[in-house]
Amino acid sequence: MTAQASIVPRRSLLYMPGANPRAMKKAQSLDCDTIIFDLEDAVAASAKTLARSQVLAALEQNAYGHRELVVRCNGLDTPWGMDDLRCFANAPIGALLFPKIESAEQITEIKDALASHGSALPLWIMIETPTAVMDLPRFAGDPQITGIVMGTSDLVKELRAQHTPSRDNLAYALQRCVLVARHLRKDIFDGVHLDFRNLDSLREACEAGRTIGFDGKTLIHPGQVQVANEVFGYSAADVAKAKAILSAWQEALLQGQGVAELDGQLIENLHAEEAERVVTFAQALAQRQKA
Repeated sequence: MTAQASIVPRRSLLYMPGANPRAMKKAQSLDCDTIIFDLEDAVAASAKTLARSQVLAALEQNAYGHRELVVRCNGLDTPWGMDDLRCFANAPIGALLFPKIESAEQITEIKDALASHGSALPLWIMIETPTAVMDLPRFAGDPQITGIVMGTSDLVKELRAQHTPSRDNLAYALQRCVLVARHLRKDIFDGVHLDFRNLDSLREACEAGRTIGFDGKTLIHPGQVQVANEVFGYSAADVAKAKAILSAWQEALLQGQGVAELDGQLIENLHAEEAERVVTFAQALAQRQKA
């Protein structure tokens, strides 16, 4: 069994419109793991400059506690993208998120621009087009990229498809992106659920995403946070079971055995590794709450 790398819980990733200072202030008390300050889709062209300055002011207040902070910039092919990058290149954030990434050339352009400002901030990228889905292995392996975010709304549009509750029509695209992310050892986050007041359908979407292998869910409303946290997290019972598996596994190793048994179930190395991940995840959350 290999030691688990450091885990950053990212069950719930909430978009916050940069043009809405009240919403950004409210986010200081929400139980989301990650806040994505949005300068792109959620901000009208006429408000782009104002939103940029408001997000910068919110970051300077540094009142978000344990929450991971990410800024979604406009694309560098827009009139606002380079100014967004320049403004937040050295900001106290965990990553910059860029939309509609499809190529290694785009990644190089972003990295070069950041380097010109003395920055090597981690990059998150949005996968929103058929080209991005098909070519993801060609550019997502860059070591500066630490997160992949599905832009399912735009992807549906680009496919000329329709939004369906089951999202069966997106199954190949979603599964391919998760497969690539796991191959490259990147975290990957599911797209937003547009029917934000329907928590039952949100739970179904989260459970489906968790089953596929996503690490968390991007959200558009504070009311969605609790469901995402529950589905993409672990219950007290899950953690207790994981600890029991690890205890049984360690006892088997001490006895020179390659397998263990717990409650009538066979335990092998892969089960112990997953149990270790569950316990490490729970410890990361507990440590965060103490800070």
